[in-house]
Amino acid sequence: MPSSAPFPNWRGKPLPDLTPLRALRTRVREWPIDSDGDAYREPLVAAETVGLAGRNHYAHAHNPPYYSAAPGAIDRLLLREGVARRLAQVNATLKREGLALFLYDAWRPRAVQAYFHEVWTPREIARRRPELTGDALVEEVERYWAAPSIDDARPAPHATGGAVDLTLAWDDGAPLFMGSLFDDPTPLAHTDRFEAETGEMSFSAEEARANRRVLYWVMREAGFANHPEEWWHYSYGDQAWAKEHDRPALYGPIETP
Repeated sequence: MPSSAPFPNWRGKPLPDLTPLRALRTRVREWPIDSDGDAYREPLVAAETVGLAGRNHYAHAHNPPYYSAAPGAIDRLLLREGVARRLAQVNATLKREGLALFLYDAWRPRAVQAYFHEVWTPREIARRRPELTGDALVEEVERYWAAPSIDDARPAPHATGGAVDLTLAWDDGAPLFMGSLFDDPTPLAHTDRFEAETGEMSFSAEEARANRRVLYWVMREAGFANHPEEWWHYSYGDQAWAKEHDRPALYGPIETP
């Protein structure tokens, strides 16, 4: 008999076709934001205050593929209060299965966004794919790193406090295998990368596919939107989430307290 426990069921549940979601992410920063709503004024809270584990990936040198702290990074994980509550509920569900969330990044300073959008990622992609120049290079960079903005109507997702980068870990803290580094700026990071595999798959590919499914389904069932190019990126209340739900975004840009 198939197990009724969520974990094995999620592992075996294929991801949907993500093509429509990829299409929705075009010109997403033109989507309206409800600046008059109560959520717009929601404060940032620290992830640990709701029992979430993690470490800011950009504030330390043990952070492949960078191996150096990013300019302007803060050693904190901050989220909008409503997003933090939802993640705490996800964590409670996972804990019943011996699992937990582990956060890499949440609210992000503009300096960090600018560094990876304008310096590190274009330099690295140009090294690997020298045929990409000009607009083609910018387009490839922006598959993974949104441009920073000081425009309240066009914030980068992490600047809203509604976007979070995370993975799964066992309840003893050991991470589950997801098939790529966090922040791998290549198609290996696409959420559905292993869904299209045909023929015999390696044990590693099967495990990565299963674990990405678990993360996808538990987050989707909690109302989060996934960035199809990044298995680790989920959001609630930002413009990408709002466009997917065909409603105004809840959150605009916010500064730290």
